[in-house]
Amino acid sequence: LRRMTDAIDHRGPDDEGVWVDRESGVGLGHRRLSIVDLSPTGHQPMLSPDGRLVLNYNGEIYNHRALRTEIEACGAVPEGGWRGHCDTEVLLAAISVWGLEAALSKAVGMFALALWDASARTLILARDRFGEKPLYYGWAGGDLLFGSELKSLRLHPPFDPDIDRNGLGLFAGPA
Repeated sequence: LRRMTDAIDHRGPDDEGVWVDRESGVGLGHRRLSIVDLSPTGHQPMLSPDGRLVLNYNGEIYNHRALRTEIEACGAVPEGGWRGHCDTEVLLAAISVWGLEAALSKAVGMFALALWDASARTLILARDRFGEKPLYYGWAGGDLLFGSELKSLRLHPPFDPDIDRNGLGLFAGPA
């Protein structure tokens, strides 16, 4: 996972992080380009204060300040208060308060994300409405791989770069 993350260090030279839940077999790696909050409080993968959710996120939520104000207005400030001023923390809080679908419907921006819910033992991959940020995914052996660039996925040992010629026809439209 660290090698896969290092392969895309040019995408995020400001910080790096790896989170692994060995029991569930889930691992998330991240490279960070600090734009909204330059402090270490934007470190990812980011855990919710209760430890239930883990967010790995690439992008920018343009209306994160408005979402933060809305979260505060409904009395749902994260346990222990806000750690910083980054859009990742606001998005994670919004998901905790409103649920993923409602939070993403309120979020205005460009993003691709992976959200692990430790309680439900589910992994959700999502992108913004226009699909501006890249999100590649697929199976390698019995492992689901995903990332913002194919070159990181190629470093996973069971990755097979050969093209399935039989499956290629599924991408063609009607003749």
